[in-house]
Amino acid sequence: MIDLRSDTVTVPTDGMRKAMARAEVGDDVYGEDPTVNRLQEMAAALLSKRFALFVPSGTMANQLAIRSHTQPGQEVIVESKSHIVRYEQGAAGALAGVQLHWVPGERGIMSAEQVEAAIRPTDPHSISTALICLENTHNAGGGTIYPLATIEKIRALAAKHNIPMHLDGARLMNAVAATTLPPASYAQHFETVSLCLSKGLGAPVGSLLISSDRQLIDRARRFRRMYGGAMRQAGILAAAGIYALEHHVARLTDDHSHAKKLARLLQQIPSVQIAPQHVETNIVIFDVTDQRRTPAEIVAALKEQGVLINPIGGLSYRAVTHLNVSAKQIDEAGAVFMRVLTP
Repeated sequence: MIDLRSDTVTVPTDGMRKAMARAEVGDDVYGEDPTVNRLQEMAAALLSKRFALFVPSGTMANQLAIRSHTQPGQEVIVESKSHIVRYEQGAAGALAGVQLHWVPGERGIMSAEQVEAAIRPTDPHSISTALICLENTHNAGGGTIYPLATIEKIRALAAKHNIPMHLDGARLMNAVAATTLPPASYAQHFETVSLCLSKGLGAPVGSLLISSDRQLIDRARRFRRMYGGAMRQAGILAAAGIYALEHHVARLTDDHSHAKKLARLLQQIPSVQIAPQHVETNIVIFDVTDQRRTPAEIVAALKEQGVLINPIGGLSYRAVTHLNVSAKQIDEAGAVFMRVLTP
């Protein structure tokens, strides 16, 4: 089966499993797991920041950031199709007591002008803007890389209004691999960054919340316990994250090449609408215009021939390349798409 549903379906490599098996462990709630501590130090250094906190998921990292930056009754600016809006179960409202101000971006990218227009006035009648969140790369936008120049403009606005910024960097290393820019070139513009280890990097579990603000990380650690994310002998999991950062970053460009090739193959199918030039990293979003079958029927037909993808609403579908999909399998998947989707 060629699984293109998400890069979250990756399984640990043999080398990663060996690293996990020999990991030195301790009690991380007491700060005594040496492997967790090493991962946190490594991740912080990677982004040229001072501190990091290991957590079970990217959603938890984002929500810890929101909770630690804000007070109930405040507002957070986010892109309308961001992960925080679509895929985190309304946690910002439920757990932090804040409301989200949705801004519709272009393929997930908010402009500085849009962000400026979304910042609330400082008067007695308006809710206060407490945080600006960006997502890089942008999942629902199709793996879009946030232009650094746009981030810099938004950062200047945030500084002018004294508003902190958080980066949902679940796939930040995809942006790094694609642009060859150092991670810190993005991270320097944000007070906090979440970095996921279990997507394209191939670890089974885990994300990090990274910051240079010691007090904020200490608050996040308390909220992690409140949210049920504190772990004990977590070094077994942290060892996978260390292995991923040491061995799986450079190879992300293979996933990007595979995604671009898949986009070109899909473009050859008459019933498919796709803009291959918009495939910047490892996510391919396309429409199937033939409406004689429902999305569920199309997904079932592809599965029957050995390819898994996800419908994402309307006529649209998403395919995601990752370390468990080879170049040969991309060719095979292309042939399956051609057979199933050709009217």
